[in-house]
Amino acid sequence: MSKLPKSNELGFFEIRLESIGGLGANLAGKMLSEDGVVGNGLNGVGFSSYGSEKKGSPVKAHIRFCDPVTNIRDTTPIERPHVVGIFHDALFKTIDCTSGIYPDSTILVNSQKSPYELKNDMKIPGGTIAIVDATGIALEEQTKVNTAMLGALYRILDFLDPDSMKQTISRTFESKYPHLVEPNIRTFERGYNEVKFKTYSFDDLIDHKPFSRAEPLLGYQTQAIGGTITNPGNSILKDLSISRAGMLPHFHEEKCINCAACDTACPDFCFVWEEQEDKRGRRQMFLQGIDYQYCKGCLKCVHACPVDALTGEREYNDGYADKNRVPHLFDLAIQN
Repeated sequence: MSKLPKSNELGFFEIRLESIGGLGANLAGKMLSEDGVVGNGLNGVGFSSYGSEKKGSPVKAHIRFCDPVTNIRDTTPIERPHVVGIFHDALFKTIDCTSGIYPDSTILVNSQKSPYELKNDMKIPGGTIAIVDATGIALEEQTKVNTAMLGALYRILDFLDPDSMKQTISRTFESKYPHLVEPNIRTFERGYNEVKFKTYSFDDLIDHKPFSRAEPLLGYQTQAIGGTITNPGNSILKDLSISRAGMLPHFHEEKCINCAACDTACPDFCFVWEEQEDKRGRRQMFLQGIDYQYCKGCLKCVHACPVDALTGEREYNDGYADKNRVPHLFDLAIQN
């Protein structure tokens, strides 16, 4: 039986996974809790919380472990995690992923940023930051981010047996998707071996980061007169950048023939056009670029382009989308 390294006042070791729909955090939480119980002799529970089940929407998975003699009568969302797994570093834009952490909590982030950059992005004074390029591993192995994140988590959760999780992966995939067993085990092993750690010491005077529950800016007391919906789902104010899961279209203007095949295929109004004169003086619409605020990285435009003026590239953390974004010009909205 595994021995927990620490626990809270109720005897629980708690893990919270922060993700978006489509990256597999829900399944990762189920597999992690199952293996802790079946493969490592602990008592445990795992459950998820999310709204609409669609790609890009926020998802949280909660896992509690305790000794076999301890009863679990608490299924509330985890507010004080010992370990936080963040499946997409763009989540920092909209969610306080590290809310409620202890001074000695470990934060695992799927990212290519440096520990110092992540520390500033998360606005934490210290703690242990673990980094793994789970997206890159998943793209190379043609699997999903969740298995690479599980591998990195097992490096952190050294009281769990990684060989036991490999057996859980096999059981999960072998009946319906036997061809995915080996790639997912390779992805797990790479996540385990490629995760890197950096610890920043806390000032002794600094207390833990308190838990805060996200609340909407507009409620029944603060709503505008008439109950106006200021930011509906199809609003020009939306930001889909958090939905991107590793890939991004790059625009090569010198190859473009302005055929608009990309615009026809794009589901999210990403392409920016401007009327100009062609070589013969005729008025024609010319593609100026991509408004990456609306791009969720589906790459339908890349497949539609007949002249390779658009290519699917890995979304590295070098600010490419921000540097190369061509914003739409709307008369009735002010954008950031």
